[in-house]
Amino acid sequence: MNPLRKLIRFLLTGFIILLGSLFFLYPQIFYCELIAFSHFKSTDKKVYFSPDINRTKYKTLKSTIALAEARIDSFYQGKKSSPKIIICQTPEQYQKYCSSTEGAGCSIGTPWGNSYVILNAQGMNTDVIAHEMSHIELLKRIGWWRTTNDIPQWFNEGLALMLDRRFVSETTPRDRYRAYRYEWRYYTRNGRDLLLLKDISTMREFFGGGQKHVMSAYMTAGMEVSYWLLLRREAGLQGFIAKMQNGASFDEAYGPMRPHHFKDSKKISE
Repeated sequence: MNPLRKLIRFLLTGFIILLGSLFFLYPQIFYCELIAFSHFKSTDKKVYFSPDINRTKYKTLKSTIALAEARIDSFYQGKKSSPKIIICQTPEQYQKYCSSTEGAGCSIGTPWGNSYVILNAQGMNTDVIAHEMSHIELLKRIGWWRTTNDIPQWFNEGLALMLDRRFVSETTPRDRYRAYRYEWRYYTRNGRDLLLLKDISTMREFFGGGQKHVMSAYMTAGMEVSYWLLLRREAGLQGFIAKMQNGASFDEAYGPMRPHHFKDSKKISE
């Protein structure tokens, strides 16, 4: 056989095996990548609506998305990511694209740069969308590999909570920290059921328990990141991203972490 043909056949076989493996291991990525060829409708190739959603609702849903994008733009001092938005109407659709039956939204990023925010039309709002978009924005700023391997999940979720007002509605740094500290005390029984940051550093650790564990993890992350932002002000996040982009480790970019019960935080909360 011609050597060139052998090489082509070898590469083609490898490509088919790769696609098959991708579909087997991560079918939701496969479906998201093919969203343009699905029955979902789009007027701009950016937002894809379930065929079960009435077209009269498109404008309202897009307005909600725009509000979430404005939060990202303000918090990150400029929005750089452009994920495709997939809005599902039924639980079956949501499970297909999100690989989950729970929650109102999820986000997916790929090593080759494509990103998606999948939403459940029944529960989506500005908070949900901004939360998921925050994950994608951080991915865009730092890169898939470093975000996946170097950024602890508590930090990723903590940042997203700064744009998500479902749990804490306060918006100023000081008030937001106070509110998260109050919620943290409630969910951890004033620290008796303490979750250490090192124990919620991965996706499995963060979401691997029951509802109480997950809520404690969220409040722990929210309190830690809100305190970090309170100390460093607006320059803190931009400085962190710049250091990560220049090759610093997470610990170097983030700086010293305080004991999680924050014994001396009374000075700030008063």
